[in-house]
Amino acid sequence: MNSQKLINKSVSLLDVSSIEYTKGVEYQKSLFDEIISIKSKNRKNQTSVSTKNYFIFCEHNHVYTLGKNGNNKNFLADIKTQKKIGASFHLTNRGGDITYHGPEQIVGYPIIDLENFFTDLGKYMRGIEEVIIETLNEFSIKAERSAGETGVWIDTKNNARKICAIGVKTSRWVTMHGFALNVNNDLSYFDHIVPCGISNKKVTSMKNELNVDVDKSEVKRIIIKNFTKIFGMKFVVT
Repeated sequence: MNSQKLINKSVSLLDVSSIEYTKGVEYQKSLFDEIISIKSKNRKNQTSVSTKNYFIFCEHNHVYTLGKNGNNKNFLADIKTQKKIGASFHLTNRGGDITYHGPEQIVGYPIIDLENFFTDLGKYMRGIEEVIIETLNEFSIKAERSAGETGVWIDTKNNARKICAIGVKTSRWVTMHGFALNVNNDLSYFDHIVPCGISNKKVTSMKNELNVDVDKSEVKRIIIKNFTKIFGMKFVVT
């Protein structure tokens, strides 16, 4: 039987609105495991069933997450403080250090088989950065990369401030986790961590840069447009 891989660039777009962080991880993992299972069966049976791709948009309740290579010392809030600010804390299996998620922040989780696109993790990470950079440019926010530091930044030479954190997990070229773009969220929650383990740089949001509330639906639309352009994805709303 022909075992040549069938390429599938269609991506099911799933906007789940607000979801508790651990439930969001479980949802991601169910899709991730589905793709891994298809790849395993293809390898075992020498078949060529195409794998699916998914993209989750969501927001989380106030939560701090620490990546598998992160440093606990970068989480500054004790239990009393966590209760006061209504935030939880979770270890996670993505890369990167500590970050914050909360209401009015856009979180994007691409659960995709990179073999449908390209097998280059560095290219994938830089591609996500480029999606966010181009999205912010459409809102007249001049965004950029910071050498050696994953994510999207503003004014790295004079007053560096991070606007989007990125952290992923991959196995057999299947991805999970993704990016968190600060849109209208409360930046004071970042005071309780050393964001991404970087102590000498600030955090900002689209609202903070523009001095106005930003339409999240429009931001999502442009993000999808740029994923389509940069990755060649074909989004299907489900």
